[in-house]
Amino acid sequence: MSPERCHPVVAALAIAVREGHLLLVRRSQPPDRGLWGFPGGKVEWGETVVAAAIRELTEETGILAHPDRILTVLDEISEDAVESESGDGFHYVMIAVTCRPEPGEPVAATDALEVAWFTPDQIAALGPGASRNVAWVARQALAD
Repeated sequence: MSPERCHPVVAALAIAVREGHLLLVRRSQPPDRGLWGFPGGKVEWGETVVAAAIRELTEETGILAHPDRILTVLDEISEDAVESESGDGFHYVMIAVTCRPEPGEPVAATDALEVAWFTPDQIAALGPGASRNVAWVARQALAD
């Protein structure tokens, strides 16, 4: 059994907010391939969650940003992870970090098929085209 199957994987999400819009990427890799979600990925050994969020944002969109705060923590657990030790399941603990992006236009890179700025209403309209909890996290990020 791989180490990732023994323990949850810690991941960071970058919640970039600019003028009431949030930056989303359409993911090119599993899990959630083809769905819209926040830029993010695994926290590397020795890296802080905040640094990972900013790194992932830059890698996936080309946008530089300054971190604000940790917004929330989410679990994403596949049924396979719960039902079978030998399945293809996953368990991610995702820590969402709000950030203030520097000026510039995003460009889809690394794990992103597309990248775009969305209003909360546009995110809600994505429905099943967005990863789980994206609309909820977007509302939380703009609630302040």
